[in-house]
Amino acid sequence: MNFLLALYHYILHPWHYSFMQSAFAAVAMVGITCAVLGCFVVLRRMAFIGDAIAHTALPGVVIAYLEGYNLFYGALAAGLLTALGIGWLSGREELREDTAIGVMFTGMFAVGVLIISRVRSFRDFSAMLIGDVLGVTRTDLILMAVILIIVLFVLALFYKELELTSVDPAYAAVIGLRADWLRNILLVLLALAVVTAIQAVGVILTSALLITPAAAASLMTGNLFRMMIVSALLAIMAGVAGLYASIYWNVAPGAAIVVAGTLLFAISFCTRTIVNLRFRSAYRA
Repeated sequence: MNFLLALYHYILHPWHYSFMQSAFAAVAMVGITCAVLGCFVVLRRMAFIGDAIAHTALPGVVIAYLEGYNLFYGALAAGLLTALGIGWLSGREELREDTAIGVMFTGMFAVGVLIISRVRSFRDFSAMLIGDVLGVTRTDLILMAVILIIVLFVLALFYKELELTSVDPAYAAVIGLRADWLRNILLVLLALAVVTAIQAVGVILTSALLITPAAAASLMTGNLFRMMIVSALLAIMAGVAGLYASIYWNVAPGAAIVVAGTLLFAISFCTRTIVNLRFRSAYRA
């Protein structure tokens, strides 16, 4: 009985604090946003895109800081500019998509470094680098909720088109789908998702939040819709586990969230490997 009471207290204690309630809400919304989009990223083999957009948000954040604006809007402007730039460059026959991502990534990040080198203190940008999910405000939560709604609405509106261009782009082109237009829509949604994820896990770890849950879900199911649901659930689990770890083990919440997600991926990978080995053994027998 004492053990159950202790466990009950252990689980519910963080929920007594308003900042933890906000943090749990933030990781849930950010996790769902990144997870559902991450499924398309995994299918399209665009794992580098999340990291690229996250790092290219740097000049927007720095400029917003210097001008006294909200850092979120600065990151959003830079992220959208990067997404549209990647879409425009990759739409040209002269460049492949990975090359366009590399050009925009390094160029925008270098601009951010040049501007930040003019600032005397780097301390103000530490939250952007490692995340500050425990410091989210009501305004941040509203923005996260709005972006989540936008992402889910657009995905529901263009689900079949995005699925077809992700799974079989050649056939999509044959039947007349505008692959370049759909790619730009996806890139804009990714920019919105990445900017919200920066608040939770920072620039350095944002790509993991976008890719890891989706990669784990892809090992569990081949159906895209189920993959999106599983990915969202895994992202929420990783977010909640990371927050508990940050409270009771005194570690960085952003890093703890990513580590929890990586452990879930490892479990999924090992389970899939064991199932495949048993299937092969049974088939040979």
